[in-house]
This record gives sequence, C-alpha cells and structure tokens, in this order.
Amino acid sequence: MNYGLTVIEPVSRRSSLVMSLKNVLVSTRTKYQRVQIVELEEFGTALILDDYIQSTEADEYIYHESLIHPALITHPRPEKVLIVGGGEGASLREVLKHSTVSKAVMVDIDGELVELAKRYLGVMHRGSFDDPRSKVIIMDGLKYIEEATETYDVVILDLTDPFGSDIARALYSSEFYMKLKNRLTHDSVIVSQCGSSFFYPNTYRYIVNNIMKAFKVVREYYVWIPSFGYACNFIIASDRYDPATLSAHDVDELLRRRGVTTRYYSGKVHEALMKLPVIYNSFSMNIDRVY
Repeated sequence: MNYGLTVIEPVSRRSSLVMSLKNVLVSTRTKYQRVQIVELEEFGTALILDDYIQSTEADEYIYHESLIHPALITHPRPEKVLIVGGGEGASLREVLKHSTVSKAVMVDIDGELVELAKRYLGVMHRGSFDDPRSKVIIMDGLKYIEEATETYDVVILDLTDPFGSDIARALYSSEFYMKLKNRLTHDSVIVSQCGSSFFYPNTYRYIVNNIMKAFKVVREYYVWIPSFGYACNFIIASDRYDPATLSAHDVDELLRRRGVTTRYYSGKVHEALMKLPVIYNSFSMNIDRVY
C-alpha cells in the first residue's frame, strides 16, 4: 500500500506505527524539545513531541478522560488541582469540567509549546486557558514542586513518556514523589501517566515501585490509545482514598452532580479499569533498560 507522506510513531524500541500525513502546520524546535503540529489522514490534528505523538484530535479524549476523571472522582471534593505538564491544554479542559474545582494550576516547562498550543490546538484546549479558574505557570515541574508553598487536593502528572526524551525523566523518580507530598494535603490524590507496561516493563515497574514508596494506596490501570499504538498505563495514588472502592453508580452520580459530561469515561468504565490486570511482555524485558 502506498501511504504517500507518513509519520512514523515509535511504539517501542523495535516497533513503529505508520500514519498517513495530510499537512504540516508547525515544525520547530523550542528550547526543550522538537515540536510538530500536523494533520493526519485518520487522526486529524496531532501534537508530536520529539517524534512521539502526545495527542490527536480523533482519540485524545480517551487519554485525557482516563487520566483526569478517575483521580478527581476518587477525591470527594477536589477544589484545587495541579497539572504538571499538559501543554496542549486538554487536561486543563477536563479538570475544569468539575464544578467543585475553584482553581486549576498548570505548570509546564515549555512556554513556546504552550503558545503554539493556544494558537493551533483549539480543538483540544477549547478555551480552557482563558477560564478564570485556570492559571498557567511556565516553569520546570520539579522546581515548582520544590519551591511552591500551596497545597493541592489532586495532582495530575501529564508528562512526556518516561522512555522518551529526558525532559520529564526526573519526575518519575522516588525523590520526586517524596517531594510531591509537600504539595499535598493528608487526603490528596495523585495520578500519573506511565507509558507502556507491555513494551517498557522494566521502566514501568521502576515507576510503580517509586510511587509505592511514597503512598499507602496505589492503583494501576490502562487504556488503549489508538494513535499511540499501545495501551497507556496510569497510576493513581493516595494516603486515604482508594478508587477501587467506588461503584459504577457512585461514579455516575458524582459525574452528574458535578455537571461532568464525557465521551468515554463512565461508572462502568471506572469499575472495569480498576479490575484490569497489568500486562507485561516478557520479550520486552530483555530490551527495556531503565535509565
């Protein structure tokens, strides 16, 4: 089959996904990373950082709803939310759907990326940067955690992959999770995207072990993201609340009460996510080397 111009998305160190390219809107290098905003034939507008797809118009809602809502629903009344990363603004969009949220702070190291997202990725952020409850801080996430004094009910770690570029690598370490606890109240909830346990099992286990050192309750789940070419893993952690105790009815009622509308996430999806076993690929264990 002739694909014409293509984007080659690295799925693992030995596999890739080929996508037909329709148009290039932006191709540049910021201070921190290579940024491409393109149009794909089957996925629409897409954000690519250092050759890895971060979001596409066709399926970003699957990723962002799965990252955001299980954590916010687990907390009984999330008012102040911190997002570390999330440059395209879609995580901010989903957080602001919850009527309980009075303040949402997004900290991203790459101000150039955020400005490009504001201009070209309206289909993803949908005006969330302009919401009066939102605040964007251009700063290294680790430095912010070390220097800030404010505490948060929920912290969202919407980071680039741990096996991708070096830009977010320190934010998967046990040292970072222990520092993060200084920004939390006694009943806070955190969630992080953690790449792929199937293709990067050793790296994933490294992250799980680091989070377990810092929190009493740790739950793992994953969701298939078509444009990634793999099931993306997430981890929720807290010292008080367990997302696995919520029933489908509980989740649906909380979503209704907070005025949250979704395309993918629901009470039944929440229950299913909490029951799925994490999948590893034994062949990948010989290839994946933890940094």
